[in-house]
Amino acid sequence: MGKSNLTRPSEFILLGLSSRPEDQKPLFAVFLPIYLITVIGNVLIILAIRSDTRLQTPMYFFLSILSFVDICYVTVIIPKMLVNLLSETKTISYGECLTQMYFFIAFGNTDSYLLAAMAIDRYVAICYPFHYITIMNHRRCVLLLILSFCIPHLHSLLHILLTNQLIFCSSNVIHHFFCDDQPVLKLSCSSHFVKEITVMTEGLAVIMTPFSCIIISYLRILITVLKIPSAAGKRKAFSTCGSHLTVVTLFYGSISYVYFQPLSNYTVKDRIATIIYTILTPMLNPFIYSLRNKDMKQGLTKLIHWVKCQ
Repeated sequence: MGKSNLTRPSEFILLGLSSRPEDQKPLFAVFLPIYLITVIGNVLIILAIRSDTRLQTPMYFFLSILSFVDICYVTVIIPKMLVNLLSETKTISYGECLTQMYFFIAFGNTDSYLLAAMAIDRYVAICYPFHYITIMNHRRCVLLLILSFCIPHLHSLLHILLTNQLIFCSSNVIHHFFCDDQPVLKLSCSSHFVKEITVMTEGLAVIMTPFSCIIISYLRILITVLKIPSAAGKRKAFSTCGSHLTVVTLFYGSISYVYFQPLSNYTVKDRIATIIYTILTPMLNPFIYSLRNKDMKQGLTKLIHWVKCQ
């Protein structure tokens, strides 16, 4: 099933992280707990925010949405990956592959836009504390949320429509553990000039817009914080941004390594880097935001106490 002269194959073969049979069950034993921890951890974050009135602020509103998107993000990838680790065929249908790619791109970009919304929230809170409630009102939060979902989904739809126009007439083996854009593109024997130009123009604009918002927000925050006379005041201001900055660094660092390079350079190392932002970052988010955030700790403690009392 490796070679065929089809313009559109009925299925692809996902090679996964390793093609060695002896590696499949150990990998399953690693990624199943990761998936469960990710889902449970993010569900706890959502429940803690929804159940604690002190956490009913724009920052935690966006954090709860981020946790929901992270659950969707890993669910698009890991369950199919786990099934393939225990299966001998490791196939994915053409339609299922495009569907997985669509939601992977959409939820991945939604993550970046939500991180940008959270950066804007921190900028307003630190630079305009007396106008925070007025600026970050419910209407603006909903508007940011709508943009965070609409732009990524339209962006994803464009990429799927372009991918669907490609001709696949060589190997149908995807050297990855899911249907990522780059590995699938490498299988095409038709010209993908339009697709690559779109990735480097429209795609770059969609990715750089939230990233630019984050950079500008933190530059303004830095300028404001440096004007605070007391060291305690500076520490307090920066402490509200620490968790967010950690997540942003993990997310954008790994994405930059994988995608901002020529298609021909896509290697096994990129598959490992992909694990960081597709699997590890969603798993670590609940720990980063809860361990470094006093309010979230109290919210989670209150939630656990309530569960025990039931």
